[in-house]
Amino acid sequence: MKKTLLCTCLLALSLGANAQDNHGYGIDDSRFKSLAEEVAHLKKSNDMFNVYINYAANAQVVSEADHQWSTGFTNKHLRLEVKGNLTDKLYYRLCHRLNNTTEARSEDNLAKATDIMMIGYKFSDKFRLEAGKVCQSLGGFEVDENPVYIYQFSDMTGSMDCYMAGVTAVYKPVPSQEIVLGITNSHNEKFSEVYGNNAVSIEGDGTYSRLLEKPRNPLAYCLNWNGSFLNDRLHTRWSWGIQGEAKHKYSHILILGQKLQLNRLQCYFDYMAQNDGIDRLGIATNELGSSFSGYTGNVWMSDIHYNSFVTKLNWQFVSRWNLMLKGMYETASVTKIDRFKDFRKSYGYVGSVEYYPVKSQDLRVFLAYVGKKVTYKDDVGLDKYNTNRIELGFMYRIKAY
Repeated sequence: MKKTLLCTCLLALSLGANAQDNHGYGIDDSRFKSLAEEVAHLKKSNDMFNVYINYAANAQVVSEADHQWSTGFTNKHLRLEVKGNLTDKLYYRLCHRLNNTTEARSEDNLAKATDIMMIGYKFSDKFRLEAGKVCQSLGGFEVDENPVYIYQFSDMTGSMDCYMAGVTAVYKPVPSQEIVLGITNSHNEKFSEVYGNNAVSIEGDGTYSRLLEKPRNPLAYCLNWNGSFLNDRLHTRWSWGIQGEAKHKYSHILILGQKLQLNRLQCYFDYMAQNDGIDRLGIATNELGSSFSGYTGNVWMSDIHYNSFVTKLNWQFVSRWNLMLKGMYETASVTKIDRFKDFRKSYGYVGSVEYYPVKSQDLRVFLAYVGKKVTYKDDVGLDKYNTNRIELGFMYRIKAY
């Protein structure tokens, strides 16, 4: 009776799940036992229904830009994920964050919390299609990594909005090479909600503005190449994309990611560059917009160039222990205003020691340090700042069923 009740509860939890995820996380979940298997001694006979709970929490000591220290507990992530293969050709994925707004967006009619809700069809071993709300086919390994395992995103990745309604085509000419083409909306909301009514862009040398107009086709196009070489030791994730933001205003993004995968050491390096006709990421606008307070309406910077260099290393130096080191260097430049060219530099650094206490579960207990330093050109009028954070906590990808 107890086993029956437990199984019923687990199934109810699974059916009620609305879940979240990036591309695929690169995790071999077959290594871990589900709660149903551990507690109720059930054995799964198919791959049609899988449920995961992604959860991370910690106690932290934080020093913000004002150099004031504070302490507290925080729940960093709580995300549910449901996925499965219904047939040898048809599959699905639903990913939902429980700590984000559930109000439907005006463009795609799904909540911001719903990152992925897609159906896929595998026509052959070489070709498949996915449609619904998907993750844009961007390259790089930071973008593709499970967010629950990231202590701190780079400024560029953290400012991206990449979960959009659309369609993705995947072609694998050989098992080790994959070409992905994605066509999606540029935003979850309509143009007026993204940029505001009577929005203007600061043009040229900053002496005049232009009223932003809605684009005819606010779509995004991304082309992604994923490669595997040297017996799966070297991986690439390269992509190029263009997104329609406003009339005659586009965002171009290039991401080049490469990863070394060894038995006890993994390391990746991502280079990301984004050229925005109108400031899609919003970093420059948020920091410089007040410099143009003479304009009415919503003010957006234009002709912005962002650069980001991200590297991360994981080293399993002894059994059940992992050392993680991450470094980030990023720049921002308003290319047509001399005063704001190369106006911002950001340095990020993360280090953590992780312990896996249970061999059959993807549970990590960690002690981490996260630091960031931001500097500006002298004549910009912004003050440089540092932030520091020490965390003691856990990350757990629970295989519920």
